Amino acid sequence: MEVELYVYDISKGLARELSLAITGTQIDAIYHTSLVFGGIEYFFGRGIQQAPPGTTHHGDPIDRINMGTSELPIEVVIEYMESLAAKPRQSYDLFLRNCNNFTHDLATFLVGKGIPDHIRNLPETFLSTPFGQMMKPYIDGMLRGAAPGPEVSSSAGTNQSIPAVTSGLARSIPTYSDHAPLAQKGYVRNVTTTRELDELLASANSSCAVIFFTSATCPPCKMMYPVYDELAEAAGDKAILIKVDLSRAYGISTKYSVRATPTFMTFLKGKKENEWSGANEGKLRGSVRLLIEMAWPPHPHRRLRLPSLERPIGSYILYKKVPPLDKLIQKLGATGDDPAIQGLVTFVKSRESSCPADAALPNVSLQNFVKSTFSSLPSAVHFAVIDLARVAFADSRVSGFFAEEHDHTTLLTLLGGASYLSNCPYNQQLVMTQLVCNLFSSPLYLDQIVSHDTLRKTCIKLATSSLYAAHIPLRATGASLMYNLAAFNHNERIDERPDRLPEADQVELVASLLEAIRLETENVESLRGHLLSLGLFVYLAPMDGEVVDLCRVMEAREIVEKMKVKALVEKPLLEEIGCELLGKGCGES
Repeated sequence: MEVELYVYDISKGLARELSLAITGTQIDAIYHTSLVFGGIEYFFGRGIQQAPPGTTHHGDPIDRINMGTSELPIEVVIEYMESLAAKPRQSYDLFLRNCNNFTHDLATFLVGKGIPDHIRNLPETFLSTPFGQMMKPYIDGMLRGAAPGPEVSSSAGTNQSIPAVTSGLARSIPTYSDHAPLAQKGYVRNVTTTRELDELLASANSSCAVIFFTSATCPPCKMMYPVYDELAEAAGDKAILIKVDLSRAYGISTKYSVRATPTFMTFLKGKKENEWSGANEGKLRGSVRLLIEMAWPPHPHRRLRLPSLERPIGSYILYKKVPPLDKLIQKLGATGDDPAIQGLVTFVKSRESSCPADAALPNVSLQNFVKSTFSSLPSAVHFAVIDLARVAFADSRVSGFFAEEHDHTTLLTLLGGASYLSNCPYNQQLVMTQLVCNLFSSPLYLDQIVSHDTLRKTCIKLATSSLYAAHIPLRATGASLMYNLAAFNHNERIDERPDRLPEADQVELVASLLEAIRLETENVESLRGHLLSLGLFVYLAPMDGEVVDLCRVMEAREIVEKMKVKALVEKPLLEEIGCELLGKGCGES
C-alpha cells in the first residue's frame, strides 16, 4: 500500500511572517504531520486518532510527500500502533514527544525511513533561540497544569480515537490494559419450530443447554425473563439458553409434553438432565450454574491455594541498562566508524540522556550491516554490537520493527553464537540471552517467537543452557528468559486460550528447570525464579498431558522440597509450588 505524509502548518502562516522578528531565527511553519495509507489518515492527538484524508481540523495540508510503498499487512501495522498507543497520554510533551515523533516512528516502521529532519527537529530549532529558552519553562508549566481531559466520543465527527481499519477489518488501538480478551457474551435463542430446537440441542451435544418454556399469558414467566437473559449473557459459549413460547410452538409443546409454564429443562452432553416448574429465581440460577460446571468442570488446579499463579503476569523482565559507552566504543575499534553502528550508538546515547521516547530510531542500514559484516567481525566486537542491540531492542519501537523482518535474519545473525555455545565467550552468551529477554518488550515479537521454528528453538536453547552456566549472572539471566517464556504461555491459559508453546518445548523447559532447581545451591534469586517459572508452566496444564506426567516421573515435588537454600525454606512460594501444585495438583501422594 502507498504511504503518504501530510504536512500541516498549525500557525496558518504566522510562523513564516513573525518568527524572525520574535526569535531571531526564520521558522517557516509550526509543523503537524500525519500518515495516510489504506484510505485513512492517522495522527497523534489525544492518543492515536484517524480521519478520512484531509478532513481533520487542521484544514488542508501545505505539503503531501510520497513516503513509498509498504508491504506490511494492515493487521501488523495496527498491532504496531497498539504498542505505540500503550504509552500513557501523560507522556505527551510539546518539545520531546509530539505528533511528529509518532509519525516518524510509524513511517520508519512502514517504509524504513522517517519524516524529513527539518520537521522532526523543529522543537530543537525553537529551543536553540533565546526566546525559546525563555518560553520553555512557561510552556512546560502550562502543560503540567492542564490535566488531560476525558476521551471524547466522536461518533458524529470525523476524528476518531478508535480507528476502523480499511478492507473491512475493524480494530481498535487500545492500551495494554485493554489487551485482556473479553469473554464472549451469550444470548437467549427464541425458537418456534421443532427443527430449530433440535438443531440447537444438537449443537450443544458436547456441552449443555437449557429450555425455558413460557407463554404470552404467563405473568410469572415474564418475571423470569431478565434473570434468564442475564444467565445467558454470563454463560457465553459454554451453554445454549433457549426460550420457547408455547402459544406459538404447538409442535414443541406436544413433543415435550409441557403442560404448565414456566417450565425449565436442562440437557447435559445431549441427554436430559433435569426438569422443574415454577418461577423460582434461586433454583434457576443454581441449576444453570451447576449445569455449566458439570459440562465444563474447572481445572483441578483452580481449587488449590495458589495466589502466585492465579493471575495473569503483567510485565516481563527486560534488560534496559545502558553499558559504559566509552569502553564499549573502544571495543568496537574501526567498526565503530560504520554509519550503521554510529546510528546505533547515537540511539543508545539519546535513550540515556533524554526521554527514551524522543530517541530517533536506528537507521535501517543496521540490518544490512549485520547481514553483510557482523559474522566476519572478531568475537570482542560481536559482544559490543550485540550489547548495543540489546539496549535498542528494549525499546518497543525497535523490537516491533525487527519483529516484522522476513525470517528474522538480523536477529538470528546476532544470536549466531547460540549454535556453538560450548565455544561461545561468557560475555557474549550473557548479552545474547539478555537480548532475547528484550524481545518481550513488543507484543509483535511474542507471536514470532512461537510461530518461527528457528527463532523459538534458539530462544529455548539459550534459556536452557544458561541455567547450568558456571557464572551466576548468566544463570540469573537464563532464569529471567525462562520466566518470560513461562509467563507468556501462562497468560494464554489464564484467559482460557490454547497454549502458545508446543507441549514438547514445554517438556524440555520444565525438565531443565527441575534439573536447575536440583543443582542450584547459591543464587536465591535464580532459585526463586526457577520455582515461579516451574509453577507457571505446570499451573492449568492438562492433567493427562506430558508436562504433568513429567513432573510425576521426575518426582518434581521431592526435588523442590529437598532444596537446601535456607532463605527459601520459610517462603510461602516453596509451600505453594512444592506441596500444593506439585503435590496435590499433580496427583502425587
